[in-house]
Amino acid sequence: MPHIALGNEAPGITGLFQYRPETARPMSALAEVLLRGENSLPRGDRELIAAYVSALNDCRFCYNSHAAFAAAQLPEGMDLVEQVRADLGGAPISAKLRALLMIAGAVQESGRKVAEEHIAAARDAGASDVEIHDAVLIAAAFCMYNRYVDGLAALTPDDPADYAVMAQFIVAAGYVRDDIKDRA
Repeated sequence: MPHIALGNEAPGITGLFQYRPETARPMSALAEVLLRGENSLPRGDRELIAAYVSALNDCRFCYNSHAAFAAAQLPEGMDLVEQVRADLGGAPISAKLRALLMIAGAVQESGRKVAEEHIAAARDAGASDVEIHDAVLIAAAFCMYNRYVDGLAALTPDDPADYAVMAQFIVAAGYVRDDIKDRA
């Protein structure tokens, strides 16, 4: 049960966005740019970064959501998402994605944990400065999103099918929603 009366039954961040649409718009726009905007990193990889950081933060709603969103856009599906969560070092992903996930994991601990070695490893694996930038910003943003969802005890569905339905919507339509209106 959420810590505050939201006036809706929507799960996770969706319920929080409906409660406070003024903050929903810029937060949704940021997610849209980071996870779906033009980028040399595929959308599935960017969603995987969001899911990985959410797992590190133990945010069940955000992990389950972004794991489903990543799985829907990765050929290897949920198996790969779970492998990355369980064992980043042993997961069958590219060296570049592994290096970017290592950077994201460092950011999750503290921005100051990102070391020159992380950046050098990412560059050596072929990551561009934009990809490094976006990995850091995705990780930082998801620390905020995770704390927002968990800090207000947003509703978190237990059924994986609920997240699969959300994934279909996000993959098709994105994060920016026209149905969230200002409160009167």
